[in-house]
Amino acid sequence: MKIWRTIRGGWQAAALVCALAVAPLSAQVSSYGDKQSGENSGDQLPQILQKVGVSQHLNQQLPLDSQFIDETGKQVSLGDYFGKRPAILTLVYYSCPMLCSEEMDGLSGALEMVHLTPGKDFDVIVISIDPGDTPADGAKKKAYYLKRYGHPETAAGWHFLTGQRPAIDAVTDAVGFGYVRVPGPDGKLTQFAHASSIELVTPTGKLAQYYLGVEYSPKDMLLGLVEASGNKIGSPVANILTYCYHYDPQTNKHSLIVARVVQLGGMVTVAGLGGFMFLMFRKDLKLGRDHDLTKKENG
Repeated sequence: MKIWRTIRGGWQAAALVCALAVAPLSAQVSSYGDKQSGENSGDQLPQILQKVGVSQHLNQQLPLDSQFIDETGKQVSLGDYFGKRPAILTLVYYSCPMLCSEEMDGLSGALEMVHLTPGKDFDVIVISIDPGDTPADGAKKKAYYLKRYGHPETAAGWHFLTGQRPAIDAVTDAVGFGYVRVPGPDGKLTQFAHASSIELVTPTGKLAQYYLGVEYSPKDMLLGLVEASGNKIGSPVANILTYCYHYDPQTNKHSLIVARVVQLGGMVTVAGLGGFMFLMFRKDLKLGRDHDLTKKENG
């Protein structure tokens, strides 16, 4: 039993070491970007990502008169979704090859554990930053994430919008969502460099809370929606961003840096666990010998 407690304690210690190693890593290598030669070499952000990010404009009013097209092809105003309940806003583009899907997966996964109902307690508003996206693209994404969410009866609470550049820019400027168009694998400007975030919005259309990254705490989201429903504005969060940016497989510098850090962290964890278990086994053996010696002397 004592040995099992020793082993279990060793694994717990190893998990702690791993968590401590991974936590700073996410802040350092959270960008999906290629590392080019010159001033952007190493693990620095590419120059183009200097224009990308999320500035938290808490209490900022969204442009509710901005015109979009919903997934059914109907023209709507952003304000059509406000007045009664709060909303979760996310800015993505529907052909995004990486980060947008991770963001939407994280959102739908968190909402599965939030005991509130889209369309009744809040709305989910997804706006594409790509003016080339179509209502059909939005309808396809809505069908996918509604199925993933597992509650088709909440379809009226999910809205996938497309629009033209003036309306998109009005929303992204209000949110503080900085992004730039970049070349895709074919060399054409078909992709976007952007960061990942979702925003909670009050029933009056004011930004109440930001959640950054691609994984969201259901508990925090529930609390945030309850507070936003009362028009309460939250506080800024730590500005650790996850970027989406075209990766150049020819340079491969960024992935090598990540791999080396992970390999080093693994080696340190294994070595630490082995040393910890060795010391604990030695301690158990010594206590056993001392106990036997004491019994012999008293016998």
